[in-house]
Amino acid sequence: MASPEPPPFVRLAAHPLRWSLLTALAGRDLRVRELVERVGQPQNLVSYHLRLLRDGGLVGVTRSSFDGRDSYYHLDLDRCSAALTATGAALHPALLREPAPAAAGVTVLFVCTGNSARSPIAEALLRQRTGGRVAAASAGTHPKAALHPEAVRALAGEFGIDLAGQRPRHLDAVAGQRFDHVITVCDKAREVCPAFPHRRHWSIPDPAAAHDPGAFRRTAAELDTRVRHLLPELAAAQGKEDRS
Repeated sequence: MASPEPPPFVRLAAHPLRWSLLTALAGRDLRVRELVERVGQPQNLVSYHLRLLRDGGLVGVTRSSFDGRDSYYHLDLDRCSAALTATGAALHPALLREPAPAAAGVTVLFVCTGNSARSPIAEALLRQRTGGRVAAASAGTHPKAALHPEAVRALAGEFGIDLAGQRPRHLDAVAGQRFDHVITVCDKAREVCPAFPHRRHWSIPDPAAAHDPGAFRRTAAELDTRVRHLLPELAAAQGKEDRS
Protein backbone atom coordinates (compact mmCIF):
# COMPACT_ATOMS: atom_id res chain seq x y z
CA MET A 1 0.00 0.00 0.00
CA ALA A 2 1.45 3.36 -1.01
CA SER A 3 2.11 5.86 1.76
CA PRO A 4 -0.13 8.97 1.65
CA GLU A 5 1.51 12.15 0.44
CA PRO A 6 2.34 14.77 3.09
CA PRO A 7 -0.23 17.57 3.41
CA PRO A 8 0.28 20.59 1.10
CA PHE A 9 1.63 22.78 3.91
CA VAL A 10 4.39 20.27 4.66
CA ARG A 11 5.35 19.92 1.00
CA LEU A 12 5.47 23.70 0.55
CA ALA A 13 7.07 24.79 3.82
CA ALA A 14 9.55 21.96 4.31
CA HIS A 15 12.03 23.36 1.78
CA PRO A 16 14.81 24.98 3.87
CA LEU A 17 14.81 28.29 1.99
CA ARG A 18 11.03 28.59 1.96
CA TRP A 19 10.96 27.84 5.68
CA SER A 20 13.58 30.54 6.22
CA LEU A 21 11.40 33.01 4.30
CA LEU A 22 8.32 32.08 6.30
CA THR A 23 10.12 32.50 9.62
CA ALA A 24 11.64 35.80 8.48
CA LEU A 25 8.14 37.08 7.73
CA ALA A 26 6.69 35.86 11.02
CA GLY A 27 5.37 38.95 12.77
CA ARG A 28 6.73 41.56 10.36
CA ASP A 29 6.48 42.65 6.72
CA LEU A 30 9.69 42.80 4.67
CA ARG A 31 10.87 43.87 1.23
CA VAL A 32 12.66 41.48 -1.12
CA ARG A 33 16.08 43.04 -0.50
CA GLU A 34 15.55 42.68 3.26
CA LEU A 35 14.64 39.02 2.82
CA VAL A 36 17.74 38.52 0.66
CA GLU A 37 19.87 39.93 3.49
CA ARG A 38 18.17 37.77 6.11
CA VAL A 39 18.41 34.44 4.30
CA GLY A 40 21.73 35.09 2.55
CA GLN A 41 20.62 33.84 -0.87
CA PRO A 42 20.57 35.48 -4.35
CA GLN A 43 17.59 37.68 -5.14
CA ASN A 44 16.46 35.61 -8.14
CA LEU A 45 16.31 32.48 -5.94
CA VAL A 46 14.47 34.31 -3.17
CA SER A 47 11.96 35.72 -5.68
CA TYR A 48 11.36 32.25 -7.14
CA HIS A 49 10.54 30.71 -3.77
CA LEU A 50 8.43 33.73 -2.76
CA ARG A 51 6.35 33.13 -5.87
CA LEU A 52 5.79 29.50 -4.82
CA LEU A 53 4.72 30.63 -1.35
CA ARG A 54 2.37 33.21 -2.90
CA ASP A 55 0.90 30.59 -5.26
CA GLY A 56 0.36 28.33 -2.25
CA GLY A 57 -1.53 31.08 -0.42
CA LEU A 58 0.88 31.35 2.50
CA VAL A 59 2.42 34.71 1.57
CA GLY A 60 0.88 37.91 0.23
CA VAL A 61 2.35 41.13 -1.14
CA THR A 62 1.28 44.78 -1.04
CA ARG A 63 2.66 47.75 -2.91
CA SER A 64 4.40 50.25 -0.63
CA SER A 65 2.35 53.38 -0.03
CA PHE A 66 5.61 55.26 0.62
CA ASP A 67 7.51 54.16 -2.48
CA GLY A 68 5.20 52.75 -5.13
CA ARG A 69 8.09 50.99 -6.83
CA ASP A 70 8.65 48.78 -3.79
CA SER A 71 6.55 46.00 -2.24
CA TYR A 72 6.18 44.40 1.19
CA TYR A 73 5.70 40.66 1.67
CA HIS A 74 3.68 39.32 4.59
CA LEU A 75 2.37 36.02 5.90
CA ASP A 76 -1.31 35.26 5.38
CA LEU A 77 -1.66 34.31 9.02
CA ASP A 78 -5.17 32.88 8.82
CA ARG A 79 -4.22 30.67 5.86
CA CYS A 80 -1.09 29.50 7.69
CA SER A 81 -3.10 28.77 10.82
CA ALA A 82 -5.71 26.77 8.90
CA ALA A 83 -3.00 24.86 7.02
CA LEU A 84 -1.16 24.00 10.23
CA THR A 85 -4.38 22.84 11.88
CA ALA A 86 -5.18 20.62 8.89
CA THR A 87 -1.62 19.25 8.92
CA GLY A 88 -1.84 18.29 12.58
CA ALA A 89 -5.26 16.71 12.14
CA ALA A 90 -3.95 14.69 9.18
CA LEU A 91 -1.44 13.07 11.51
CA HIS A 92 -3.64 12.67 14.58
CA PRO A 93 -6.82 14.43 15.77
CA ALA A 94 -5.25 15.05 19.18
CA LEU A 95 -2.78 17.46 17.58
CA LEU A 96 -5.10 20.45 17.65
CA ARG A 97 -3.61 23.60 19.11
CA GLU A 98 -5.12 25.50 22.02
CA PRO A 99 -5.12 29.31 21.82
CA ALA A 100 -2.41 31.01 23.87
CA PRO A 101 -3.45 33.11 26.86
CA ALA A 102 -3.15 36.86 26.56
CA ALA A 103 -0.01 38.38 28.01
CA ALA A 104 -0.27 40.70 31.01
CA GLY A 105 1.83 43.74 31.78
CA VAL A 106 3.21 44.05 28.23
CA THR A 107 3.40 47.48 26.57
CA VAL A 108 2.85 47.92 22.82
CA LEU A 109 3.02 51.11 20.75
CA PHE A 110 1.49 51.38 17.25
CA VAL A 111 2.80 54.15 14.98
CA CYS A 112 1.47 55.56 11.71
CA THR A 113 1.71 58.99 10.09
CA GLY A 114 -1.51 60.75 11.09
CA ASN A 115 -2.55 58.64 14.12
CA SER A 116 -6.07 59.09 12.79
CA ALA A 117 -6.96 55.59 11.54
CA ARG A 118 -4.54 52.66 11.37
CA SER A 119 -2.59 53.04 14.62
CA PRO A 120 -5.58 53.96 16.85
CA ILE A 121 -7.56 51.08 15.32
CA ALA A 122 -4.74 48.65 16.16
CA GLU A 123 -4.40 50.10 19.66
CA ALA A 124 -8.13 49.70 20.35
CA LEU A 125 -8.28 46.16 18.96
CA LEU A 126 -5.29 44.98 21.02
CA ARG A 127 -6.80 46.48 24.15
CA GLN A 128 -10.13 44.78 23.44
CA ARG A 129 -8.59 41.41 22.54
CA THR A 130 -6.61 41.32 25.81
CA GLY A 131 -9.27 42.85 28.06
CA GLY A 132 -6.86 45.66 28.87
CA ARG A 133 -4.16 43.31 30.17
CA VAL A 134 -1.79 44.64 27.50
CA ALA A 135 -1.01 48.37 27.77
CA ALA A 136 -1.62 49.48 24.18
CA ALA A 137 -0.85 52.98 22.88
CA SER A 138 -0.58 54.74 19.52
CA ALA A 139 0.98 57.89 18.08
CA GLY A 140 1.75 59.57 14.76
CA THR A 141 4.81 61.10 13.16
CA HIS A 142 2.62 63.90 11.74
CA PRO A 143 -0.69 63.62 13.60
CA LYS A 144 -3.97 64.87 12.16
CA ALA A 145 -6.29 67.20 14.03
CA ALA A 146 -8.87 64.46 14.67
CA LEU A 147 -9.56 60.77 14.14
CA HIS A 148 -11.01 59.95 10.75
CA PRO A 149 -14.78 59.62 11.20
CA GLU A 150 -14.86 56.44 9.08
CA ALA A 151 -12.30 54.83 11.40
CA VAL A 152 -14.51 55.66 14.37
CA ARG A 153 -17.56 54.24 12.56
CA ALA A 154 -15.75 51.07 11.49
CA LEU A 155 -14.68 50.24 15.04
CA ALA A 156 -18.07 51.06 16.50
CA GLY A 157 -20.01 49.10 13.88
CA GLU A 158 -17.79 46.02 13.55
CA PHE A 159 -16.28 45.69 17.04
CA GLY A 160 -18.43 47.78 19.38
CA ILE A 161 -15.49 50.05 20.28
CA ASP A 162 -16.12 53.74 20.96
CA LEU A 163 -13.24 56.02 19.97
CA ALA A 164 -15.30 59.20 19.67
CA GLY A 165 -13.43 60.97 22.49
CA GLN A 166 -9.91 60.03 21.40
CA ARG A 167 -7.56 62.52 19.72
CA PRO A 168 -4.42 61.90 17.64
CA ARG A 169 -1.11 62.60 19.36
CA HIS A 170 2.45 63.13 18.24
CA LEU A 171 5.16 60.55 18.71
CA ASP A 172 6.95 63.09 20.90
CA ALA A 173 4.16 62.63 23.46
CA VAL A 174 5.43 59.13 24.27
CA ALA A 175 9.14 59.98 24.11
CA GLY A 176 10.97 58.52 27.07
CA GLN A 177 8.34 55.85 27.74
CA ARG A 178 9.40 52.20 27.61
CA PHE A 179 7.62 49.88 25.20
CA ASP A 180 8.18 46.15 24.91
CA HIS A 181 7.09 46.24 21.26
CA VAL A 182 6.78 49.06 18.71
CA ILE A 183 4.85 48.32 15.51
CA THR A 184 4.74 50.71 12.56
CA VAL A 185 1.56 50.20 10.55
CA CYS A 186 2.35 52.72 7.81
CA ASP A 187 5.10 52.48 5.19
CA LYS A 188 5.92 56.19 5.46
CA ALA A 189 6.13 56.06 9.26
CA ARG A 190 8.49 53.09 9.01
CA GLU A 191 11.00 55.23 7.15
CA VAL A 192 11.00 58.11 9.66
CA CYS A 193 10.17 56.43 12.98
CA PRO A 194 13.01 56.48 15.53
CA ALA A 195 14.86 53.21 16.05
CA PHE A 196 12.95 51.81 19.01
CA PRO A 197 14.11 48.45 20.37
CA HIS A 198 11.91 45.50 19.34
CA ARG A 199 10.42 47.40 16.40
CA ARG A 200 8.58 45.61 13.60
CA HIS A 201 6.53 46.67 10.59
CA TRP A 202 3.07 45.85 9.27
CA SER A 203 2.50 47.26 5.78
CA ILE A 204 -1.11 48.48 5.98
CA PRO A 205 -2.35 50.76 3.16
CA ASP A 206 -3.98 54.05 4.19
CA PRO A 207 -7.76 53.47 4.02
CA ALA A 208 -8.35 57.20 3.54
CA ALA A 209 -6.41 57.06 0.26
CA ALA A 210 -8.89 54.54 -1.16
CA HIS A 211 -11.78 57.05 -1.07
CA ASP A 212 -14.05 54.17 -0.12
CA PRO A 213 -15.74 53.95 3.31
CA GLY A 214 -15.52 50.15 3.08
CA ALA A 215 -11.73 50.44 3.11
CA PHE A 216 -11.85 51.30 6.80
CA ARG A 217 -13.80 48.13 7.62
CA ARG A 218 -11.30 46.07 5.61
CA THR A 219 -8.39 47.76 7.37
CA ALA A 220 -9.93 47.09 10.78
CA ALA A 221 -10.47 43.43 9.83
CA GLU A 222 -6.87 43.02 8.67
CA LEU A 223 -5.51 44.69 11.79
CA ASP A 224 -7.73 42.48 13.95
CA THR A 225 -6.26 39.40 12.24
CA ARG A 226 -2.74 40.68 12.84
CA VAL A 227 -3.50 41.47 16.47
CA ARG A 228 -5.01 38.02 17.08
CA HIS A 229 -1.85 36.39 15.78
CA LEU A 230 0.34 38.76 17.76
CA LEU A 231 -1.11 37.56 21.08
CA PRO A 232 0.75 34.21 21.24
CA GLU A 233 4.03 36.06 20.57
CA LEU A 234 3.36 38.48 23.41
CA ALA A 235 2.46 35.62 25.76
CA ALA A 236 5.56 33.64 24.79
CA ALA A 237 7.84 36.65 25.25
CA GLN A 238 6.30 37.46 28.61
CA GLY A 239 6.73 33.83 29.70
CA LYS A 240 10.46 33.98 28.88
CA GLU A 241 10.83 37.16 30.93
CA ASP A 242 8.97 35.63 33.86
CA ARG A 243 11.28 32.60 33.81
CA SER A 244 14.49 34.66 33.55
